[in-house]
Amino acid sequence: MTKKSIVPEKMRSVVDKAGYLPGLLIDNLLVMSGQIGRDDQLRIPENPEQQFQLCWDNLALVLSEAGATFDNVIDITSYHVNMSQHMPLFRKIKDSRFPRATCCWTCIGVSELAHPDLLVEIKCTAYLG
Repeated sequence: MTKKSIVPEKMRSVVDKAGYLPGLLIDNLLVMSGQIGRDDQLRIPENPEQQFQLCWDNLALVLSEAGATFDNVIDITSYHVNMSQHMPLFRKIKDSRFPRATCCWTCIGVSELAHPDLLVEIKCTAYLG
């Protein structure tokens, strides 16, 4: 088994601050830590649409660093604060960025995430075979 840390340059400060890997490539399987909607300066926008867009941007960044795209994703788990309130907007953004019906997806409603302003966190697994 071979393992390779996946850390996009724009996420180095997150790794230093939080001490986790954005992704770990194990042979042909990319396991990604949950990504959130924050910008390069670690700011979290209050606007749900901006936050959801940034979350998908960050997922794409980790995938790209590993040589993958959303087409390689085989499983998604998303964690949502106020899920019923935000799901229509979240789905709209997801459907505009991510190929529909191409992987497994589990949505979980939670009372809070690691920062009080966060509305969603998305964890993915991708196959690069």
